[in-house]
Amino acid sequence: MRKKQHEVTDSYGIEIELFSIWMKNKGMTRSTHQAYISDVSDFLQTVYPTETKQITKMDIMRYMAVCREKGAGDEARNRKLSSLRSFFKAMNEMEHLEGNPASLIAKSKQEKNRIPVYLEENELEALLHTIKGKYYIRNVAIVLLMAYAGLRVGEVHRMNVQDYRQDGSIHILGKGRKWRVIPLPDALQSTLNDALEDRKESRQGKEQPFFVSQFGRRLSIRMIQTVADDTIKQLKETMPALADKRLSSHKLRHSFATMQIRSGTDIRTLQELLGHASIETTQIYTHIDNKQLRHAMNNISSKIPLNLHKS
Repeated sequence: MRKKQHEVTDSYGIEIELFSIWMKNKGMTRSTHQAYISDVSDFLQTVYPTETKQITKMDIMRYMAVCREKGAGDEARNRKLSSLRSFFKAMNEMEHLEGNPASLIAKSKQEKNRIPVYLEENELEALLHTIKGKYYIRNVAIVLLMAYAGLRVGEVHRMNVQDYRQDGSIHILGKGRKWRVIPLPDALQSTLNDALEDRKESRQGKEQPFFVSQFGRRLSIRMIQTVADDTIKQLKETMPALADKRLSSHKLRHSFATMQIRSGTDIRTLQELLGHASIETTQIYTHIDNKQLRHAMNNISSKIPLNLHKS
């Protein structure tokens, strides 16, 4: 297997390098860059030693079918297809290939308006109380930013010291390299101030990441996920009712959105806070606690005849 992987890398080295250059010029984030390279490399291994100019739509459809057989869901399949579409688009723009065999393959239809998994307010409070240890302040700040400011893991990872402003807001670089401004509540500001005082000095030159590892480097996405996931795991141990609930670091962001909707935040404002490109993405949260729907059904209750009996 190692030999084959080495041969694949050698055979498609130019294409992988061109794709990498194209993504960097597009300003894609490091995590997106790595995910796309991984998906494309996985696909190329299945068609090796076919030259890229000879790859067909059928090759890609066959790969997608195999992914499904291995247990990949619709979301994973669509991500892989997006990676391949971008790869061939890059080859076109870099004048290495003509045509895009992935462009006409339809994405899988995903379940819409699925109610997201989230934690209730009392569960979030209990979650924070489970955090302990040497990096207590840093880890509390990380969890708070996800659960009470709605940040993605990657956004916490990319956050720099200068992104936290004197007016108490944070400027966040989100998906699509779009910036958004989030005014923070006083309690969260206080925790970030404590985290800054407790922060280790960065050893990355001019770059000043907000969250720094014990080695003075920017805290990795994997480590940020671990901080959140380990905290959730400890919460489940203290609250057995959550044992079967599919919770993860990203569910903290869902919890933030849920609290906003229940507090009466309008959908457009929530879209801005979450950094969603499409309001359709934000609308999944309106199904959690939609007061208008409940009010509409209460209105009809007086119309239902009473004392109905079987004849």
